[in-house]
Amino acid sequence: MGLIDELRGILGEAHVLTGAETARHARDWMGKYEGAPLAVARPADTAGVAAAVRAAAAHGVPVVPVSGNTGLVGGTMTTGGLMISLERMNRIREIRRDARLVLVEAGVVLQRIHEAVEPEGLYFPLWFGARGSAMIGGVLSTNAGGSNVLRYGSTRGLCLGLEVVLADGRVLNLMSELHKDNSGYDLKQLFIGAEGTLGIITAAVMKLVPKPRAYATATVAARSLTEALPLLNRLQEATGGRVEGFEFMPAAYSRRLAEVRPDLGLAFDAIPEVTLLVEAATTVPEEAAPRLDGSVPLVATLERVLVGMLDEGLIQDAVVAQNESQRLRMWARREAAAEIGVGLSPVVDTDVCLPLDRVEPFLQEAAARLTRLDPGHSTQTVGHLGDGNLHFTIFPSRDDAGLKDAVMETVEDVVQELGGSFSAEHGIGLSKLSSMRRRKDPVALDVMRAVKSALDPAGLMNPGKVIPAAG
Repeated sequence: MGLIDELRGILGEAHVLTGAETARHARDWMGKYEGAPLAVARPADTAGVAAAVRAAAAHGVPVVPVSGNTGLVGGTMTTGGLMISLERMNRIREIRRDARLVLVEAGVVLQRIHEAVEPEGLYFPLWFGARGSAMIGGVLSTNAGGSNVLRYGSTRGLCLGLEVVLADGRVLNLMSELHKDNSGYDLKQLFIGAEGTLGIITAAVMKLVPKPRAYATATVAARSLTEALPLLNRLQEATGGRVEGFEFMPAAYSRRLAEVRPDLGLAFDAIPEVTLLVEAATTVPEEAAPRLDGSVPLVATLERVLVGMLDEGLIQDAVVAQNESQRLRMWARREAAAEIGVGLSPVVDTDVCLPLDRVEPFLQEAAARLTRLDPGHSTQTVGHLGDGNLHFTIFPSRDDAGLKDAVMETVEDVVQELGGSFSAEHGIGLSKLSSMRRRKDPVALDVMRAVKSALDPAGLMNPGKVIPAAG
């Protein structure tokens, strides 16, 4: 019996896709990678995933997990491998209100978690543009970040436990609900950010927090990041660390936004060199309840900080959201980043992280070196300034593989010199294998290969991703 027939016997014929039926899974949403999987298996539970993995292993067929397929680095691309889609594993198993946690299967869409916990007065503090399609399995597998990392940390910090199907089909039950468990290695951390190269995440225990009672949100104009950066520290001090978002949009981003999404408008008549989106949130009733004059204390605190910086000339202008509609409009301008970049090519997409005080030096030095390398290039940048993460996209003047690689290496050089990382939240996949080979500590790569060999000796779990070949 061939693998496909065996899988149909395990999962049912309707849940083993072949040929043209695989197109939706085989192509990434940006259209950069398009594979040719042998089949797409769609199990409905952990036992089905385990059975499919065992069958593939018996036939020597590589296995590639796929969730919402919203990745940007080719992490799900395969030719001839078996894709295992987690989309049918979409149950929220339990919401534990008093313990502030939720048990979810890997195919649960991020936005559905937000909607499910809200009636309980809770919030799942992982928020980014693809929340309506990204699934928690993929989010964990890439250790996604988003706009709230500043206050709550990345996906890794929000995860208490995991359930993982290993390369031999065994189920590793790490579904701990504990905040402290010092009983040996913290094995779950191996699988978070591993992009399915060590096993397939099938379920998770995730932390929740109280739902904010009020937000204070503003769009701010500044001449430079150096002048604007004190805003973050001052607002953190004034609010007791309640800043959740601190987002950066340079002038080039605002100009492109005006072209592609004129319906969203711009916050200021004249486009400033630096536009920031800042948001604080509170669960404290006294900070959220409107005063007799209608003002909200947290919003008043934000306004006071902004007025002080205006008086000092550190910022040029600011608009404070007066209602939820205005707040969401501000966020829509920031979250249009992926949309406004679609269709521009050739492209070199980077996802870097710098110490906060070195973001502007990075942008200045990278611009200077890229201009020397390719005078006709252009860039588009947007970033989570609160944690130093920049989505720095370069559009070379010509579609030349050698030039693209030189552009990437130039960016890597500047990042390394400033003590940063070439990968922040999108993962490695295929796109960043050359960066891993050039920049990752060789001893670290050896350790990663040893872990991979121990857990996946046949090399069948999402092969060719994350870890570059030795030599």
